[in-house]
Amino acid sequence: MNGRPLRFTPRRDAGLYGFERALGHGGFSPVAGVDEAGRGACAGPLVIGAAILADGKRGRIEGLNDSKLLTPARREALYEEIVERAASWSVIIVPRDEVDRFGVHRCNITGMRRAVAALGQRPAYVLSDGFSVPGLMAPSLGVIKGDQVVACIAAASIVAKVTRDRIMIDLHERFPHYGFDVHKGYATKAHTAALAEHGPCAEHRLSFVNVGRLVRKNGDVVTGEQTGEDHRTRTEGVRV
Repeated sequence: MNGRPLRFTPRRDAGLYGFERALGHGGFSPVAGVDEAGRGACAGPLVIGAAILADGKRGRIEGLNDSKLLTPARREALYEEIVERAASWSVIIVPRDEVDRFGVHRCNITGMRRAVAALGQRPAYVLSDGFSVPGLMAPSLGVIKGDQVVACIAAASIVAKVTRDRIMIDLHERFPHYGFDVHKGYATKAHTAALAEHGPCAEHRLSFVNVGRLVRKNGDVVTGEQTGEDHRTRTEGVRV
């Protein structure tokens, strides 16, 4: 391993860039962050983002935070800054049928590996939100609430969230009964009521308990038109 040994770990109050600074001090550069959006939704794809922020002032993006804590307008603005100023970024979209076939956690792990591999630079270290990801191309660490305390994870979170929100807004045009443009496929009261009234559409995850219970109860077959767009192997927005 090149560089100086990592002799300390950053305090949680060391600032959003503390982890990257500590890893850089130990010779681990560049550092990639990876996070997902849509893991708990019962409709729509799972989306995974990865990001390597640029060195110096270019990589200091004011207002980075957990995407869930930002307003939609602020997320969109930060998304544009990230894709313009990041050293590298990528997005992997895992379609609903793969989530049903393999399970959301397995798809999440595989998607994170793919997102890191799709980056235009090979990271020396990878930081992920919440849990470690086995099988990456570099050493890695899972950081609890990483999207709130690590800049590159926050950037990945925003890229993933904005990409998925845009997909769900498009799906609302095809399946207007469910309000995907508002709740983005999560099991809100309004979404649950729409599911009970209309049954599942082609973008609902049949492996999820609330959807599967409804199908078994009513004997439904998945209804509604197909989405007309296959996200199976889709990778978006790789920038070097």
